[in-house]
Amino acid sequence: QVQLVESGGGSVQAGDSLRLSCAASGRTSSRNYAMGWFRRAPGKEREFVASIKWSGGSTNYADSVKGRFTISRDNAKNTVYLQMNSLKPEDTAVYYCASGISIVSFLPNSWGQGTQVTVSS
Repeated sequence: QVQLVESGGGSVQAGDSLRLSCAASGRTSSRNYAMGWFRRAPGKEREFVASIKWSGGSTNYADSVKGRFTISRDNAKNTVYLQMNSLKPEDTAVYYCASGISIVSFLPNSWGQGTQVTVSS
């Protein structure tokens, strides 16, 4: 079982930037292994934000964050990052790191505890 530990959330103003980190332990060796981020805003369902395949580094983003958020990985540290720029109040949510398999789409099977991001106008 993969263990995921997130960090980097906080409270910022609209237009500011934040970087989330997620350190993984116990990663599988599957060539389709991937990590990503989801978020849940107050009163809403959890939604996909971004994912990255560990092999090859291909990425996928939700339309709402394209051009503003960047997902990246550090293979040596087993860590995935989410650089969030030009933050908007509607980005306010609990952000969850996830790991799993990505073939056609990202299918997570392990979750972090979540980190709060609050963006004020």
